[in-house]
Amino acid sequence: MARLRYVKNLSAAAQAGGGVGSASAKTIVRTFRAIYETEPEIAAAVLPQPLKLGAEPLVFMQFAHVIMELSETHKIDIGAVTVGVAAEHEGTKGWYVLAMPMEGEFVVISGREIFGEPKKLAKVDFDVKGDKIHVAVQRNGIKFIEMDGTIGAETGPKDFTEHFFCYKAMPAITRKGGFDGDCFLTQLDWERKYHKTAKISGDIKLHESPYDPIVDVPVKRIVEMQYCEGGSVTSGKILRQVPGEWLEPFWHQRYDEPTVQGIEVPLAGDKKVANA
Repeated sequence: MARLRYVKNLSAAAQAGGGVGSASAKTIVRTFRAIYETEPEIAAAVLPQPLKLGAEPLVFMQFAHVIMELSETHKIDIGAVTVGVAAEHEGTKGWYVLAMPMEGEFVVISGREIFGEPKKLAKVDFDVKGDKIHVAVQRNGIKFIEMDGTIGAETGPKDFTEHFFCYKAMPAITRKGGFDGDCFLTQLDWERKYHKTAKISGDIKLHESPYDPIVDVPVKRIVEMQYCEGGSVTSGKILRQVPGEWLEPFWHQRYDEPTVQGIEVPLAGDKKVANA
């Protein structure tokens, strides 16, 4: 008898559990979390329909060292970054995932295909020495986000759930725009169980990159920073189908297109200068 691993034994997989098809993945994490205020006009402009801007123009930025337990015998050790913009959908508050650079080909592919996460392969630094913490991410030889901080007073354990919004779709095979098949808005539910949290005082540096232009979403004011240790359980669901034309202006974010010019976003400060 010959074994052919290009075809999966579904009955054996169901008995074993875990893997890419499992309902959720347990993770052990250390994180450097930050929330900053940006320009409200920019925060609104990056949100595809039907998402609405949150109560404040806030950006969530998290660097994490993650151990994913896909099964009792299969674990993945990665560095991961999540950048999200405060958004709401039908009363649910969360973060629209603007960027998700991380290490590990498996987690990039599975996150994009299963949840619609805009993951890209990247190099992530996560260094903690005493009370000093430094994190950075780079792609295509460009370091485009850095955060530095001093870990301060502990704030105790915290359990909470965060929601993140993504879009799941398949670009058209003609490569002339549009999509093949339906497009969906997804919601990711991340159950945080942190046994340790602490305040951080620090700063955020955004650097120019034509591949990952996070610098276009500037830092006006840092609202909070935290260091956390613990675990997470992640899951997701489809919220609704969306028209492809709602996504088309944003879909290039998932690929490296350094020639994209982008749109012009009028800011309230521009009007004040013009009227001065």
